[in-house]
Amino acid sequence: MKDESLIKITLPDGSVREYEKGITAHGIALSISEGLARNVIAAKVNGEVWDPTRTIEKDSLVVLLTWNDEDGKSTFWHSSAHLLAEALEALYPGVKLGTGPSIERGFYYDVDLGENTISSDDFPKIEAKMLELARQKSEFKRIPISKQDAIDFFTKKGDEYKLELIDGLEDGSITLYEQGAFTDLCRGPHIPNTGIIKAVKLTNIAGAYWRNKQENKMLTRIYGITFPKQKELEEYITLMEEAKKRDHRKLGKELELFAFSEKVGQGLPLWLPKGAMLRERLQAFLSKAQSRAGYLPVVTPHIGSKDLYVTSGHWDKYGKDSFQPIKTPNPGEEYLLKPMNCPHHCEIYKTSPRSYKDLPLRFSEFGTVYRYEQSGELHGLTRVRGFTQDDAHIFCRPDQVKEEFIRVIDLVLYVFKSLGFEDYSAQISLRDPNDKQKYIGRDEDWERAESAIIEASAERGLETVTELGEAAFYGPKLDFMVRDALGRKWQLGTIQVDYQLPQRFELEYTGSDNQKHRPVMIHRAPFGSMERFIAILIENSAGQFPLWLSPDQIAILPISEKYAEYAEKVFLQLQESDIRGFIDHRDEKIGRKIRDAEVTKVPFMLIVGEKEAAEGTLSVRRKGEGDLGSMSIEEFASYFQKEAKIIG
Repeated sequence: MKDESLIKITLPDGSVREYEKGITAHGIALSISEGLARNVIAAKVNGEVWDPTRTIEKDSLVVLLTWNDEDGKSTFWHSSAHLLAEALEALYPGVKLGTGPSIERGFYYDVDLGENTISSDDFPKIEAKMLELARQKSEFKRIPISKQDAIDFFTKKGDEYKLELIDGLEDGSITLYEQGAFTDLCRGPHIPNTGIIKAVKLTNIAGAYWRNKQENKMLTRIYGITFPKQKELEEYITLMEEAKKRDHRKLGKELELFAFSEKVGQGLPLWLPKGAMLRERLQAFLSKAQSRAGYLPVVTPHIGSKDLYVTSGHWDKYGKDSFQPIKTPNPGEEYLLKPMNCPHHCEIYKTSPRSYKDLPLRFSEFGTVYRYEQSGELHGLTRVRGFTQDDAHIFCRPDQVKEEFIRVIDLVLYVFKSLGFEDYSAQISLRDPNDKQKYIGRDEDWERAESAIIEASAERGLETVTELGEAAFYGPKLDFMVRDALGRKWQLGTIQVDYQLPQRFELEYTGSDNQKHRPVMIHRAPFGSMERFIAILIENSAGQFPLWLSPDQIAILPISEKYAEYAEKVFLQLQESDIRGFIDHRDEKIGRKIRDAEVTKVPFMLIVGEKEAAEGTLSVRRKGEGDLGSMSIEEFASYFQKEAKIIG
């Protein structure tokens, strides 16, 4: 007879252990080893992250989480946000709290300071208070509470932001968390106690509208990061210093790639000549690869009738939070700045009758789109309001979906390898099975699309993580997440399977049975957007681009004005070999010219003087390697072409 007081706990290695009901993750860890128990800071119970001190009452799959796990770090930083809030309440009486989540690198808390102000000069004082509170080793206690009791608690405290949050919660699902004398509205989870937090660094301060709505009050957002060891904080600070040197905003200005203008508008980059050349070469590189893969180029307008996006569903989903319609002199006629290219491509598909023999049909476009990002979310080129997607849409038969998906994976991996992107992960983004109202389409179509992505990823041997709730509203997708110089993850390449837009636009093809059928649509963009891709490329390469991609590949440096004519001859001859660069005609010493070329990251410096002019040669220097000796113009051109070959 089964002992009803026992439950079975399945561990990640497949082993099963029996424990008394009410066991905690910490208790499970302790039964394995004391060392493990000291390091466990959270647990995943049946896929949900829990406090390590929360009791488990039924048979469960349990994963013990430490600082080395992403979910462990997230829990650690969420608890650190509560520690920051506790410190702020102690230092600034009357402060009102918004929300304080963990983010990919650290955490933040949005606060209403009232009459108080905080600047970065106050960070040392706040950090010291956080460490003082951390040393008290206060336990994080989870307190289930009724909705009315929660309302009473925060009404007494005078915290209207928490009351607004409570208003949207269901009775029976509300919890508070308490550590020391501090209590916050929170669903958790949290680490066992504050004493695990050993090192604190506040990193930034900014404004943020309450709940990200511009009609709401602007709150103060304080960012920070914490670690369980001081050494890890020191390593992080070193990384931050290196990241500052690699910041694409800084390098973009120094290398004269792009600029922003308040008169043009926030989030609308201006591409300077060198940046435009960089974009053109990237576009030519991908266009060549796409042509080999059977893509057909198309071009669509920068605006479209509002009805187009009503049909696609984008207006209902995003319209209120995007650029608003453009009205024409004709009453009732409205247009939108193009927020995405796919509805236009659907209309191109409809321009001719299609047969099953025509499919797959692959349309590609470097299409500029416009989306209204809130000003507080804008960040250099990584988050802008106008950006160009290397967009393509594949219209295929259902039996072709997996094969086409695999071909796109291969294209994305070719792009990443050619550009030196090695630190990336693949994320399978599926719909949330518990909130299907956020998505359009039939369950069977979603199931077919999700299966195709999962199978294609497995066949290509991709190591993937699966995220529920991250799908597009019309279909699941495979996202390629690339890390920048700070270790932050950015979505670049994306591939999406879509059964919905062909339905909405009534797309058809005639099958082998002479009947009408719906095609399936695959959306894909290996770069994601030119802007974000270039930003990450700048940071990953520190502005030292692959030779074939560099805006200026050579700098010809005449020792004096006497050799300007020979420098021009060299320049024109190298141009014939498709080698790009400039002549530095400045009246400066050659040492200064070399240093300036090094600073602007020109790969090759070609020094010409009396000896070179007489012999028809070049004195060649390469950035990072120094003097390569004397070469004839032809020898250098041959050497350059070998070095500039795209490896992918």
